[in-house]
Amino acid sequence: MRWASGASDDADLESAVARAASALEAQLGGCPADLAIAFVSPHHAAQFDRLPALLGDVLGDALLLGCSAGGVIGGGRELEQCPAVALTAAFLPGVDITPLRIAPDALPAPGADAAAWHRLIDVAPQARPHFILLPDPFSIEAERLVLGLDAAYPGATTVGGVASGGRQPGSHALYLGDAVHRAGLVGVALSGNLAVDTIVAQGCRPIGEPMFVTAAERNVIRGLDGRPPLAVLEALHERLDPRDRQLARHSLFLGIVMKEDRVEYHQGDFLIRNLVGIDPSSGALAIGALVESGAVVQFHLRDAATSAEDLTALLRRHRHAAQTPAQGALLFSCLGRGQFLYGHPDHESAAFRQELGDVPLGGFFCNGEIGPVHGTTFLHGYTSAFALFRARDC
Repeated sequence: MRWASGASDDADLESAVARAASALEAQLGGCPADLAIAFVSPHHAAQFDRLPALLGDVLGDALLLGCSAGGVIGGGRELEQCPAVALTAAFLPGVDITPLRIAPDALPAPGADAAAWHRLIDVAPQARPHFILLPDPFSIEAERLVLGLDAAYPGATTVGGVASGGRQPGSHALYLGDAVHRAGLVGVALSGNLAVDTIVAQGCRPIGEPMFVTAAERNVIRGLDGRPPLAVLEALHERLDPRDRQLARHSLFLGIVMKEDRVEYHQGDFLIRNLVGIDPSSGALAIGALVESGAVVQFHLRDAATSAEDLTALLRRHRHAAQTPAQGALLFSCLGRGQFLYGHPDHESAAFRQELGDVPLGGFFCNGEIGPVHGTTFLHGYTSAFALFRARDC
């Protein structure tokens, strides 16, 4: 197995592809690419449809997967707010690659049995596939997608990112093979001699104490430890230092515990979700997720320092735990991270390289990130989801 990654900020698409592909060729060392993954910024929107042909000229018979992207990641660079193309290629002996194309109206209904998903994906669960998914944000329900795949393919690892850079339906490009789609989803199922490890960095730190949800309706929380959520927040606000009070004005989230069989909860044990609104009259709190009475939750704050510390800690933990180093990696990072969060480019690529070495890393800045937390796949926001690939038999 061999991976390669490159990127270019050349304003001409053909030149950008040639430059990035040249870096791949050098890294592959003569091995033929089986899979090519491409991300291209909206500055090249007028030429989106040319990309498959341009890549076919330089990457041969590799299956193309990719999408438009608000920013791209490759070759140790994170290119945002500029013309950019990032290419990742992999030589994958012993790996079966199944292309996935799902039209906007093709998802099985909520609650559909596993067989419906097996027919849609056309991969048997016995193959133990792993999935890379690139959905369009305007035309497909990514949360329903990952929920269905988790149920139909237990043990699979599912990662990916929601296409970005466009502002209206039909403005994104989704690449699969020679085709360019404007809606739905593209992806691949990978099975055979491949293992996929994941790191999901949510970049938040808890404040206050864990609490039980004592009253809730769908995504509206009406009671926290028997008190209205607004009263809880007001009391918490009084205890915060001035810096955290400022952060709470724009970077306050709610974490939902994913494993409730623990006595203590720590950073990383929570699924982070947005606060949608507060009803001043009742004190109820609406969040960006369904929640049930009895769930354990805790408020969280996010800032650059916390995100950087969380990322480094997770990468370091993986390095110490991994028995076999990764041979390639993909990064799906939120549009709200990158320079916007850290104030300078290349932060996450540099942290990755510092902790895990010179592993080829490609990816893009997404409208939503797909990755597992404690064994369940979620659609995240403001998160960085890494997929690390290695041969299973090594």
